[in-house]
Amino acid sequence: MTEFWDSAYKGNEKMWGENPTDNAINVLKLFQKNKIKSVLIPGFGYGRNAKVFYDKGVNVSGIEISKTAIERARKYFGSDAIVHCGSVTDMPFDSGRYESIYCYSLIHLLDKADRTKLLQDCFLQLIPNGLMVFVALSTSDKRYGVGEEVSKNTFHTPQGPNLYFYDEASVKEEFEDYNIIELKEINEPEKNPNERHWMMVCKK
Repeated sequence: MTEFWDSAYKGNEKMWGENPTDNAINVLKLFQKNKIKSVLIPGFGYGRNAKVFYDKGVNVSGIEISKTAIERARKYFGSDAIVHCGSVTDMPFDSGRYESIYCYSLIHLLDKADRTKLLQDCFLQLIPNGLMVFVALSTSDKRYGVGEEVSKNTFHTPQGPNLYFYDEASVKEEFEDYNIIELKEINEPEKNPNERHWMMVCKK
């Protein structure tokens, strides 16, 4: 997995462009409403979503598997953001506790055991009353069913990685122990969307 993502970033410097997702902008409003000042971002990438929070004074930390992506993130953040190089399956990387966790478009890349561990590890690194927000592919997304189905709702894509697609039942099953306070399907981007996700907001 490390080689796959490092190769992907080397081959496409800004594979998702410069602009943040609409979801990150909306989540910033949620964080501001709750006066959140620190966020851990598993799947940091080159920081296009993290910059939304950083620019508004939120202390940003991250986890990213690709050294190439981290090097590019330094252009945005210098040494202000701590980004651990490694897989989220090896969490925790520190003993820090965070007011929030934002995990966009990552958990669906993991198998069942690793998804379970990621949720447990993230929840443990939240302070009491902290928020964690996960955004993951929906079975309503246009990529659902593309490639070989290797297990229920999991498809081996032509690009290489396996993708797991959530329906409402599987969301509730995997997130039920983490106090879901908001659950909805979202379009990304909001106008002329090309992706369909579930957004789960949990409170410790």
